[in-house]
Amino acid sequence: MNRLNYMQEIRKRIEIAPIGSVFVASDFADITETKRVSEYLVRLSADNTVKCVMRGVFYKPKYSKLLDEYIAPAPDAVAHALARNYGWTIFPCGDTALNLLGLSTQVPVVWLYVSDGPYKEYSYDNATIKYKHMTNKEVSKLSPKTALVIQALKTLGKDNIQSDTIERIKEVTTTDERKTMLIEAQYVTAWIYEVIKIICR
Repeated sequence: MNRLNYMQEIRKRIEIAPIGSVFVASDFADITETKRVSEYLVRLSADNTVKCVMRGVFYKPKYSKLLDEYIAPAPDAVAHALARNYGWTIFPCGDTALNLLGLSTQVPVVWLYVSDGPYKEYSYDNATIKYKHMTNKEVSKLSPKTALVIQALKTLGKDNIQSDTIERIKEVTTTDERKTMLIEAQYVTAWIYEVIKIICR
């Protein structure tokens, strides 16, 4: 495959992706080497096929006629793209977990994630993404939804779990996800597992 075909393959993949999708070079590693992908993404940003969020991170832009500007990508999508780029496993925690589960409508000032990578912080537009090193007991080897629920419950605290909290988590998890959660969460903090058992009834 020649260079023009590499570019066409990358462009094609971006075109079929949803608007707002975030990309890093490693997302196209099956097409060509990541150094070359990075060069192509920079070239594709020249015609707004993608826009640069920060060094090495690009997104498929959405233009707002109302605001007369491009809308920045979702911080959660950027956080996961960065994690893919560096090979980290991450899970939302704190207010970020509450927001993503719909347990809070407040948009986090800092989008916080536990990670098996180093402590890192990134900023773009008006968003800040922060990673803190995780403890294996709480998130290692867990599915994303199980880890998200555990982190949300931990943030709320034992004395702040209400019936509407239980119902909301039931609404945003599937039967299969709850079955998995019941198995995976056996070794977390005892009170969290008791709440998860109620959620999974």
